[in-house]
Amino acid sequence: MPFVETNGIRMHYQTRGSGDPLILIMGLSADGPVWDLHAQAWEKHFTCYLIDNRGVGRSDSPPGPYSSGQMADDVAGLMDEIGIPQARVAGLSMGGVIAQQLALRHPGKVRSQILAATWARSEEFTKDVTRMFVKARAALPFDEFLALLHLWIFTPGHYNRHLADLKQGRKDALGYAYPQSQQGFAGQAQACIDHDTSALLGGIKQPTLITAGTQDIWIPFAYARELHAGIRGSELLAFENFGHTHHWEDLEKFNLETTRWLLAH
Repeated sequence: MPFVETNGIRMHYQTRGSGDPLILIMGLSADGPVWDLHAQAWEKHFTCYLIDNRGVGRSDSPPGPYSSGQMADDVAGLMDEIGIPQARVAGLSMGGVIAQQLALRHPGKVRSQILAATWARSEEFTKDVTRMFVKARAALPFDEFLALLHLWIFTPGHYNRHLADLKQGRKDALGYAYPQSQQGFAGQAQACIDHDTSALLGGIKQPTLITAGTQDIWIPFAYARELHAGIRGSELLAFENFGHTHHWEDLEKFNLETTRWLLAH
């Protein structure tokens, strides 16, 4: 598995598939392999680069706080190091705020972008939820923290139907070879809290698809509408009655629609 030196850190990534490059930027506390169920669809058409952001996986976890702009510069440096002048980009949740900054700070590097379950700015409710996650992550056993997180990111219907799998996933996470440190989690969380591109969205000129669950209780659907209104020519794909993890809860639709869009842009 390859590493590069970028923006003062050692950053890990893996590649899958073949074709034009597609950079995949994950959300808070998740590393590149969490893209697996989507990469299975996209790798049939693109070379997917699954990145471990700073603070997670096998990438460095320096002291925080981190910022979304800093993390976008990490990705830009990785692209330079591995010789990718321009790519399609998909960003999920925190990955979507990084993708926005990549499009703004390094516009020539972004051919098109998918922004999933993300935001231009957070109101105090969302900021305080994220702050409480940092406190809970420090205070709870890791599997109990994941149980709390699952209550926020999944809709009740999905949670009820898949509870056995979720419980097994929490158990498996305890033995993960590359656990995230509290320092890394807190650093990433601060990047989420501080991110604000609301006054800059007009500068995003790249084709943009925004996806969001209408029942997301952490990142309210109104945030997707703000992105859509601010990014001229963007498309908004609503996942009715799904939550923050609409991309998993309605996996078949998400993979089908995003693959079509990426091939067209």
